[in-house]
Amino acid sequence: MGEKTQEVKLHGMWASSYSKRVELALRIKGIPYDYIEEDLNNKSQLLLKYNPVHKKVPVLVHNGKPIAESYVILEYIDETWKDSPKLLPEDAYGRAKVRFWASFIQQQLFENIGKMFTCEGEAQEKVYKEVIEKLTMFETGIKELFPGGAPFTNGENLGLLDILMSATLTSHKAVEEFRSGNPEPRKESFIVLMCNSMKEHPW
Repeated sequence: MGEKTQEVKLHGMWASSYSKRVELALRIKGIPYDYIEEDLNNKSQLLLKYNPVHKKVPVLVHNGKPIAESYVILEYIDETWKDSPKLLPEDAYGRAKVRFWASFIQQQLFENIGKMFTCEGEAQEKVYKEVIEKLTMFETGIKELFPGGAPFTNGENLGLLDILMSATLTSHKAVEEFRSGNPEPRKESFIVLMCNSMKEHPW
């Protein structure tokens, strides 16, 4: 079955960064899809049917088969639509490096940033310092993934890590704004420069 005749539906929510990841991947791949907006206070029966375990968005439905969890969906999209721009590098080592930092983003950055805005006083300051440390570690580590100064981790094309990092930019701004006396993110920040390249990418 050709790609153009396949039925693709995405159950998402406008404010969900996880849904936006999948939307971005579908746009990069040039995959036509129908979007179903979900009200998380009144979840549809289809959402509960397609994702009975977590009952969350996003859920991708491909030819009637549901796939849940944003990272799982991203890899599924890349493995299913192989002829379109690749989200992961072709070589095994490159894929391993991208997956390592993708895991770092999800398990280290997002988790700690969430904690920073749910605690107060000394506990908040402690978490904030941990977030800055992890952001610095992340920023240093990903530089090697940009071959020859290319704007994206996949060279001239947006890849899986770029998609995840688009959400990281929002988190990065939130952390910088949290710092007293520094309302704007650092202009020289590698993360900011990379994400600015994403904004300028011709869709």
